[in-house]
Amino acid sequence: MTLDAHITTGTFAQAIGARLTGDANLPVRDVSHDSREVAEGWLFAAIAGEKTDAHKYVEAVMRQGACGIVSERARPADFAGAWLQVEDARIALARAAAHVHHHPSRDLNLVGITGTNGKTTCAFLIAAIMEAAYEKVALLGTIEQRIGQRRSRAERTTPEASDTQRFLRQAATTGCHFAVMESSSQALDLHRCDSLEYGVAAWTNLSPDHLDYHKTMEDYYLSKRKLFDGSTGTRPRLAVINADDEYGRRLIDELTHTSHETPVVTYGLNEKLSPRPDTTATNIRISLRGMEFQLDSRAGTRCFTTPLVGRPHVSNILLATSVALAFDVPLDTIAHAVATCTGAPGRFEPIKHAGDFVVIVDYAHTDDALSNVLETARALVADTNGRVITVFGCGGDRDRTKRAPMGRTAACLSDVVILTSDNPRHEDPLVIMRDVEAGLNDESLKDESLKQGATPYVKIPDRRLAIARAIDEARPSDFVIIAGKGHEDYQIIGDQTFHFDDREVARETLAARGL
Repeated sequence: MTLDAHITTGTFAQAIGARLTGDANLPVRDVSHDSREVAEGWLFAAIAGEKTDAHKYVEAVMRQGACGIVSERARPADFAGAWLQVEDARIALARAAAHVHHHPSRDLNLVGITGTNGKTTCAFLIAAIMEAAYEKVALLGTIEQRIGQRRSRAERTTPEASDTQRFLRQAATTGCHFAVMESSSQALDLHRCDSLEYGVAAWTNLSPDHLDYHKTMEDYYLSKRKLFDGSTGTRPRLAVINADDEYGRRLIDELTHTSHETPVVTYGLNEKLSPRPDTTATNIRISLRGMEFQLDSRAGTRCFTTPLVGRPHVSNILLATSVALAFDVPLDTIAHAVATCTGAPGRFEPIKHAGDFVVIVDYAHTDDALSNVLETARALVADTNGRVITVFGCGGDRDRTKRAPMGRTAACLSDVVILTSDNPRHEDPLVIMRDVEAGLNDESLKDESLKQGATPYVKIPDRRLAIARAIDEARPSDFVIIAGKGHEDYQIIGDQTFHFDDREVARETLAARGL
């Protein structure tokens, strides 16, 4: 993609603050961290990561026609091309990508969403609302990358900076006025969101997750705060923050009292909060068919309806509404879009069948997310004799600290638990399940304030058999919750990835039973 014939290795080095050795007059067409996509006239950012040192691909990309290398290291004596030495290769990659693509975020109304849970649903809601207000919208997130009606599967929640800037330039060039993206903590920490100019940065919540990477909740929080505090190189024009969330309130306080550069809009459901959130909801009525509630905002009050189910989704709608109002979208337009948006795939997604019980697939893979899903199910069975039957597992090679808490949550809020495998990767599924069992067998669960006695559970490592067992266990009015994978259509075992979709498996199991 030739964007500007006047960008040369020399002007490029000056723009990103690099020390150039070699030819300064070579034209630069693009930049990438991925050696496989480097073509003639591209710069290659050689990043030494935890698993791979990209410097080993320098010779290969030069044979592919690369015009030069961006690196933290000094130019090797035997290197003949342009070498741009920088202090931090990741920061340089973000700056370089923004420069070569002419800062596409300046040509878009860009929204970044961060938080542990709810990012994907919020992104889908915001996209639906803005599609009602604009003709074409771009979305970048966990499930898909979307420009208008063109969709492709996402490889990760937040791509590398070079991919993101290229995507946003394509969006702007093809007529998008608005873009929304999920901004993960790792992406923020690794500078993938640097040099993006956000119109709005939004905060959903923070609960334990990714502590294998961040080590502490404080580090996890500080990584996500970078979306708001200028660490990415720019500050958002507005922050939308969940006042119900403990860390959200901390962020509100820090932005309000230590910085006056970023205005804050709050949202929340807690009626005891003072001051009252700017956007809130009352008179919430929940059924399996959806929800109704009254939304109160600075723009006015409206009755909202939605096919989404559960109080967390009310919170997601408040965030999406707050963002849309920041771009002057009328409240009536917002309410209409929310009424027709079914949300993201695999988020409290019902599996249709002819039986007299309910089957739900959800992406919940943290303690907090699982709690939200199971509390929603418990509320829906409260007036019946129905039970909550939970199927879940935990991923391997990931944060082990959340396994026992997830087990404890499942035991607290389920009537029957079927413990199974998720994506074990390189870990033994039985070892993972043993970690979860510590929570299932927590002695405090026998406290009268929680439940009388232990919740019955069974271990079935084969996820397909576990789902079948849960469906076989179901009685009239029961809720079967299949948690952990949601929209994912694969299972990772060792180094191999196999097709596996909880929704497909549930449908096949139900069909085999004549349902």
